[in-house]
Parts: sequence; C-alpha cells; structure tokens
Amino acid sequence: MAIQRGFSKSKATKSARSPILVLAATVTAIAIIFLIFSLLSTTSSNPNSPQHRKYLYWGHRIDCPGKHCDSCEGLGHQESSLRCALEEAFFLQRTFVMPSRMCINPIHNKKGILHHSLANATSEEMWAGSSCAMDSLYDVDRMSETLPVILDNSKEWYRVLETTMKLGARGVAHVQGVSRFELKQDSRYSTLLLINRTASPLSWFMECKDRNNRSAIMLPYSFLPSMAAHKLRDAAEKIKAQLGEYDAIHVRRGDKIKTRKDRFGVARSLHPHLDRDTRAEFILCRIAKWVPPGRTLFIASNERTPGFFSPLAVRYKMAYSSNYSYLLDPLIENNYELFMVERLIMMGAKTFIRTFKEDDTDLSLTDDPKKNTKVWQIPVYTADEPC
Repeated sequence: MAIQRGFSKSKATKSARSPILVLAATVTAIAIIFLIFSLLSTTSSNPNSPQHRKYLYWGHRIDCPGKHCDSCEGLGHQESSLRCALEEAFFLQRTFVMPSRMCINPIHNKKGILHHSLANATSEEMWAGSSCAMDSLYDVDRMSETLPVILDNSKEWYRVLETTMKLGARGVAHVQGVSRFELKQDSRYSTLLLINRTASPLSWFMECKDRNNRSAIMLPYSFLPSMAAHKLRDAAEKIKAQLGEYDAIHVRRGDKIKTRKDRFGVARSLHPHLDRDTRAEFILCRIAKWVPPGRTLFIASNERTPGFFSPLAVRYKMAYSSNYSYLLDPLIENNYELFMVERLIMMGAKTFIRTFKEDDTDLSLTDDPKKNTKVWQIPVYTADEPC
C-alpha cells in the first residue's frame, strides 16, 4: 500500500508540472518569434538601408549646367557648391548622388591635361583629362557617417535610374527654382524616390541663399576639409608628426593680386592692400604678436617666386610641403590634392593665420575683405604704421 501511495503522489506531481512546462515553452517561443520579428522590422525600416533610401541628384558636374560647364573654378569655389548640395540632402534626409569626378583648372593639374595633347579629343575625353576622381579627394564612406552619399558611377545609382525609368513621373521629379522647404513639405516631392535638381546656372552655391549667414549653415566649413581621402589624411598626419609643435600661415597671392588698368592707365586691384600685406617683410611685422621667435612656421601658398618667403627665416624655422616631396611626390596627382594635404596640416597648427578673415575671430594677414563690392582701387604699398 505504501508503494501504491508513493506512485500516486509521483503521478500527481508530474501531472501538475506538465501545464507549467507547456506554458513556459509557449512563452519562450513567443518571445523568440517577437525578437526575430523586431530585428527584421528594425532592419527593414531603417531609412538609410538601400531599399528605403530616397535620393537627391544635382548633376554629374559641379556648377553644370551653367556658365562653368566649359571652365573650371578653383577648389574652394567648387567646395562651396558641393557643400550647398550636401546641405540640401542633409535637410531633406535624402542620399546625395555626388559627381564621380571634379573638374580641375589646368594650372592646378600637375600631372594631367598639361602633359598630353587633347587636340583631337572629344568633349568627354577632354573632361576626363582635366578632372580627377572624386574619391581621390574625399572619403565617401567617412562622409556617409554624417549623411548618406553615393557616387554617380556606382551600382546603386544605376539601380535607382532603372527603377525611376519604370516608375516614370511616380518616381522622379525634375525641379528648378523650387526651395528646399517646398521639396520637404510638399507631398508631390517628398514621397518620390528621386529629386533631380537643376541648380542656378551661375553656381550651385547660389541655391544656398543664406550662405553668408553662418547661423543658417547646416554643415560647417570644416566638413569637406575633414573628409579628405584616407591617403591624404595619412600623408598629413605623417608630416604633422615630423613638424612637432608648429604654427601655420596660408598666403593667397597669385590670382588675388592681379590688377587691371583704368581708362587713365592707372593699375587698380580688388584687394588694394593684399600685395603689400603678403610680402615677407610685412608678414614679419603682422604675425610678430601671434607667433613668438624660434617657432616652426609652416607656409602654404600659391606664390611661385623662389625664395619669396626666405626673409621670414631670420625669426622662424621655415617649413613647406616641398620639404616632404619624398613622401608627397609618389602620392599627389594634382594641386587640389596637394592643397588638401596642406589644409589638414594648417588645421593642426597651434596658431593658424589665414590670408583673409573667414570669421570675426580669425587671425589674418590682411584686413582687406575676401569678397567686396567689386570696387577696383589703387594698390597701397606703404605701411599704415611703423612695425
């Protein structure tokens, strides 16, 4: 009888546990299914995943169509335009389709158009010979950490084009003269896969009406310089390591000091003090209060006269990118790349002095405004006050 009672108790215990085990297994299975569903849902709803991206395209050449299609502006001009387009993509939360090449003015093309004949070349061959790959200048993956960017020669862009051809008007809008606010708020545009903008024929950056209002700028001026291609950043870091602690000045001469004669034959300049203020003896006087004697001074300049800055050596240890030609010559293909390396070096200086003020807090070699009212004035070469 005792055995019989023991058997009955064991059977009763098992019977009681069975519903609990079934319930626990059911709850666990539901939890696992819910977790898997949540992960899949999160992945598929990610706005940056290719299947959910929307795109913004401004054209395959910066500042084109327009007056700059057959000419090349400088790197700074093109970066202003590129940053304007990137800001709009950032504002609209769209993937920006960036041109895969950037035009280079022949005077800045160290190893390109100046070194081979293009007499019988087609317009596209001339474009290829006077341009460089955008990803040789910028790190697209690094840029995409702030806003998604693809190049217009990528497979993803070709897939977008195929899709828009199938969708027709339901997939793409061709816009001109439409504000970014309207593009974001108007459902005629906001829901479309692709917005194809034709920007101002003057320059892309004309679309950023408030570009002179720094509070309206969504991407800082340092954004594109800091997005330099990895090979350029690596070269800059190696040079900075060899420089140790240093100061830097950027001396813009060349195109900025050009003059033209008025009807009386008198030479005039848009920057009347610039030629004076960027000469070595005046630089010595100007920077004395900012850079102590004996410091290493890195100079980046478009001045090509040999020994032009040599007088500065009486007070400072001079350094130029040419001192590191063993490192840069195998790497640099044009002067845009060279300036991007120099710019990174200048950004790392303890004290950085620009040619013109970009901001009220900047140190500068001249008090002439960078952009003025196009008033041509007689150049001034005498000192305003004793040094």
